[in-house]
Amino acid sequence: MTSVASGPSVTASATAAGRGVGPHLRAWRERRRVSQLELAVRADSSARHISFIETGRSRPSEEMVLRLAEHLDVPVRERNALLLAAGYAPHYPETPLDDPALGALRDGMERLIRGYEPYPALVVDAGYTVLAANRGIAMLLEGVPEELMTPAPNAMRLTLHPRGLAPRIRNLREWRGHLLAQMEREIALHRSDRLRALYEEVSAYPVPEDASGEEPAEPVAYFALPLRIEHDGRVLSFVSSISTFNTPMDVTVAELAIETFLPADPLTTKYLQALAG
Repeated sequence: MTSVASGPSVTASATAAGRGVGPHLRAWRERRRVSQLELAVRADSSARHISFIETGRSRPSEEMVLRLAEHLDVPVRERNALLLAAGYAPHYPETPLDDPALGALRDGMERLIRGYEPYPALVVDAGYTVLAANRGIAMLLEGVPEELMTPAPNAMRLTLHPRGLAPRIRNLREWRGHLLAQMEREIALHRSDRLRALYEEVSAYPVPEDASGEEPAEPVAYFALPLRIEHDGRVLSFVSSISTFNTPMDVTVAELAIETFLPADPLTTKYLQALAG
């Protein structure tokens, strides 16, 4: 199992204090497709007050900024950016993952992904840096060159790089499209320069020529799209599930994601259990 390590933080939001908080709150409200009246009802305010905040005629209190951000489901990092734009100090700390204060969290994540063995599971940050992985992931990564594993492996790079897992993925075009769409949603939500640079890199990777000969997969729901990957001459099929921490307490913790790959067919289950002895 790889050890948990602290990866570089996601680039801060482009929110600028000079523009004030109003336009940014309006942008989040429109992104969530919520009217001023609906937001006012949720936040126990008035549509008039929300309008005054958005146009800069009224400066919201720190409590109001946090309340509006909560009802608009704004990511924790962006909540700090909204506070800065309103002239307040950030509310949520950003604790390095290797800080002793997060020791219990690290231990818990390690136990969790070990508990999924022999099925693959890993922990990534908001930039898809792999912070921890179990033996199931190590099995899938057998044969991947060391240059893709150091200094800090990146899940998107490992999956889509032509020297990574891409040549082994039997439904590469489908899976690639799924991952790129996922990244596009994250970029729209977090407006991260680091994430955008990663997207531009991995989306430019050439697709192996033999991917054009992929056999059409059985129709499945979008949320149940399987990852079909070859290992030691067998094709394994997995359904991916991503879990995050729900309570916004710390920027680092809020941006962690635990991804698990559960068998999508009995043959995959049997094969992995046989490997585990």
